[in-house]
Order: sequence, then C-alpha cells, then structure tokens
Amino acid sequence: MRRPIGIFDSGVGGISLLKAFRRILPAVNLLYYADSGHCPYGGKPREAITERAIAITDFMLAREAKMVVVACNTATIAAVETLRESYPLPFVGMEPAVKPAVATSRSGIVGVLATGAALAGDKFHKLLAQHAGGVRIITQPCPGLVECVERGDLSGEEPRALVQRYTAPLIAQGADVLVLGCTHYPFLRPLIADVVGPKITLIDTGEAVARQVQRVLEREGLLEKLDAAGTIE
Repeated sequence: MRRPIGIFDSGVGGISLLKAFRRILPAVNLLYYADSGHCPYGGKPREAITERAIAITDFMLAREAKMVVVACNTATIAAVETLRESYPLPFVGMEPAVKPAVATSRSGIVGVLATGAALAGDKFHKLLAQHAGGVRIITQPCPGLVECVERGDLSGEEPRALVQRYTAPLIAQGADVLVLGCTHYPFLRPLIADVVGPKITLIDTGEAVARQVQRVLEREGLLEKLDAAGTIE
C-alpha cells in the first residue's frame, strides 16, 4: 500500500499545489483536506488554528499519511512547530516565495501579497532577513481575496477591484515582481496578470514546496520508485 501525503489548508487554496505535486511526484498518493468550515484562518487566534491543525493531522494519521504538508502560510506560522514536536512524522510548511522573487527582480523592488496574519508573523520577518539582501520588499495584506476564491469568484467585479487596490501601490513604488503569498491566490493568477500587465512577474510557492517535499521524502526513505500514477483523494 502506498501511504499518502496529507495536504491541508483552510479551504480550497492548497489545491493550487496539486499540479506541481503531480508533475514532480507523479507516483505519490495525495490526500487533500479542505477545512472550509473554518475558513479563513487569518484573524483567528493561534490556539484555534493549532487546534484545527492537530485535528486534521489526526485525521491524516488515521488514513496512514506518511507526511503532512501545511499548505497555508497562516497555519504554518501558528502551528507547524507544535505539530513537529507532537507527531513522529515529517511536516512541510509554507512560506512566501521571497528567495526566488529576489533573484528574479530587475528593479530591486519586490511586492508580497499575503494575508495580514502571514505578514505579521516572526517567521516571515526571519525570511526577509535571510533572503532580501539589498532588495526592497513591500508587503500588502489582501483581506477579501481568500473569500472570493472560496466562493468561486475568480474574475468578477469584486476580486478585480480588490486586486487593483492591492497591486497599484506596489507597482507605483517600482515593484517588478509580485509574490502570491497565499495558496488561494494562484487561482486569481489570470486576473492578477490581466490587472498588472505583462511586465510584472508573478511568483507562487507551488513548485518550491513540491521540491521540498521531494527532498524530505528522499531524506526519510519514503519516496516510492513506481511507474503507476498516484491517486488524489
């Protein structure tokens, strides 16, 4: 039996990772948990998010998950260290793709679109200290975008107005790369690209997370060498 990798988020956002997972880890079984009943996690107390993360991890373990991916920046900040201390299996968390954005920027200015909770966390500030170098990082909380994605409104008047409001000040300050720092935001990528234009590069974390999962699986001896395609549940 191929034990699955468990992936969870506060709703549908983490599904944006599955394309990269399937491309990089085609033989791995994936078990996705969309915690839509408690979405969004942003704005909730750390204790409440950790309680949900523990309950979902128990659900994953009951289905023999060999690893859990916390596919949410907010939940990673609130709960991933507690999970690592509490369970005997590897966890991979999320962080905005600052490192590749810094490497890509030509103007030396990068904008980060994320939830307020993700931007306020110590983990994010450590990430900036580690990777920003001489590049200026401008952060922009984006309340309302997660809710648009959850209800399937990916191109309507409300998400377009929100995207225009949040991206305009970043571009006005010279940002030529925007980091989609929430797993929900890649679902809005076509809309964001339309609003900001072709000169702005958009970067999300799907590929980097899938590569990190691959490295951890190899390190732990958990990577199957099989030809048959994995399943998604």
